[in-house]
Amino acid sequence: MDLNKRIILTGDHVIHAAQGRDAETGLPVVVIKLDSRGGETMHEATAPNIGRRMAVIFIEHKPIVTTEIVDGERVDSHSSRAEKRVVSLATILEPLPYSFQISGLTVNEARELAFLLRAGALAAPMYIVEERTVGASLGEENVERGMIAVAIGFGLVLAFMLAYYKVFGLIANIALTLNLVVLVAVMSVLGATLTLPGIAGIVLTVGMAVDANVLIFSRIREELKSKPPAQAIPAGYDRAFLTILDANVTTLFVALILLTIGSGPIAGFAVTLSIGIITSMFTAIFGSRLLVHLVYGRARAEKVWI
Repeated sequence: MDLNKRIILTGDHVIHAAQGRDAETGLPVVVIKLDSRGGETMHEATAPNIGRRMAVIFIEHKPIVTTEIVDGERVDSHSSRAEKRVVSLATILEPLPYSFQISGLTVNEARELAFLLRAGALAAPMYIVEERTVGASLGEENVERGMIAVAIGFGLVLAFMLAYYKVFGLIANIALTLNLVVLVAVMSVLGATLTLPGIAGIVLTVGMAVDANVLIFSRIREELKSKPPAQAIPAGYDRAFLTILDANVTTLFVALILLTIGSGPIAGFAVTLSIGIITSMFTAIFGSRLLVHLVYGRARAEKVWI
């Protein structure tokens, strides 16, 4: 394809470019707005060329690294190579003013053209210094390491709770395991994908669930100094409830904000964290309380292993 080398405008005259729909036909178009100088230049160039075709060319500067041996030392010299490609070729139907649109595109073509025009409107040229392609094996390895981190952290938490809180630690471990099961089940129902940020949310959920049990058990220990177990255990749960609720609700607000304004990995982390907060509150407060009631509720225990 032969192109006239005369450049009408460069990207720095483009104020805005967006994908849209034609008001009459409903077909995809790209709406372009130019600055005052660009509008005048475009009108002067297109007025005598009605019926001819005008191309939009994207120029990409790719780096070239040349290695030379100078005085026995390796010296890298950097340069760039400009690669040009036609991203749109449209027929001029009328003199184009400051704002005009390019039609005859598919949805994907309109989206790509609008993106490239906005990229070309940057005040400074953009050079690709380094380009890498990450394969699926690297992502799989990261997920595997994340799962190993969850398993190690989960095991250490179980061992600590069992050694420090005795029978109550065993109850907390059962509730914590139930929390993970419910969390994974809810994510499966919602069709959520387990990514590396999602695994980080699971790790944080494990810590928050244990934190709730620690608050409850510490409160029960304080109540046991002045009350029998039958009164100290319910009082410990009741008095720790407001503290746990306040901590989890504030964290839930932050997770919802991340979910609202974030995208990609941030949104994945926020989804897992939000679900984990709700499941951890349920298992730490209601699940563990049910298990404690089953162990100490019927018999009037005089000594509690906590």
